[in-house]
Amino acid sequence: MHLRVADLDRAVGFYRDLIGLEVRNEIDGAAFLAFGGYHHHLALNTWSSEGGGPPAAGTTGLHHFAIRFGRRRDLAAAAKRLLDAGVAIDSSSDCGGIADSIYVRDPDGNGLELTWDRPPDRRPDPLPATDRPLDLGDVLGELD
Repeated sequence: MHLRVADLDRAVGFYRDLIGLEVRNEIDGAAFLAFGGYHHHLALNTWSSEGGGPPAAGTTGLHHFAIRFGRRRDLAAAAKRLLDAGVAIDSSSDCGGIADSIYVRDPDGNGLELTWDRPPDRRPDPLPATDRPLDLGDVLGELD
């Protein structure tokens, strides 16, 4: 994913300090971040957007992108960092018994889904027809 951002330091701080990505490389006006030593999962740049604002409501563009965590505990840790930093959670969902998802906005207004997929043996059978509210307290309980 490559995102244009208004303030590179602010965006890097959000994705590094709150989401948990590592900065893998930086060049003039851009930073490349990843999990687990990969070259980059996310690129941020200000080449044509420095100081800019988010797109106007009602325009086309990115709705959201997802970052999938390998462990529910890692999702919980990211959620706690976001809450502790005062980042508003737009919504959360138990996605049909398959995944836990938390939706937020980054500092540039980009939609971000933080998600963890349940292992197949922890999914209900049959799968529910609709999403259910996610119990954030239960997710955060992974940190106890």
